[in-house]
Amino acid sequence: MNNYRDYYNYANNNYNQPNYKNTLNANIYDPYQGFIRGNMFPDLYNTYKLNKPVEIMPKNEQAELLTYIDALCFALIDLNLFLDLNPNDENAIRLYNEYRKEKDMYMRAYQDKFGPISLDSANLDGSTWKWIKSPWPWECEY
Repeated sequence: MNNYRDYYNYANNNYNQPNYKNTLNANIYDPYQGFIRGNMFPDLYNTYKLNKPVEIMPKNEQAELLTYIDALCFALIDLNLFLDLNPNDENAIRLYNEYRKEKDMYMRAYQDKFGPISLDSANLDGSTWKWIKSPWPWECEY
């Protein structure tokens, strides 16, 4: 494919793609189920060597909030890819915005309780550099 127009024509002809008919139906995993499967769309899910996805069992509140955040971030990325091919799908846009707001809510809850989770966190405002305080997000017990 030499240019964007070739890619656009290829994508819109739906070669080797499931037929979504530019509408996101109710047949989509919730963020956690999509996260542990690596795919939000049951029609595209292939178990490969895993007959059953491994459940994530957080051991504390910090790990549980991180799991919610990870699942929602994954859902947003997968829906973003869907919207690249279906930019006018109002249901997908609505779901994307719903998950984005939910992720922001969990990010605020995490940061209020455990400190900044990224370098663009509003919790870094202040007179001390809070980013270096322990424990780091990956140091919590899972």
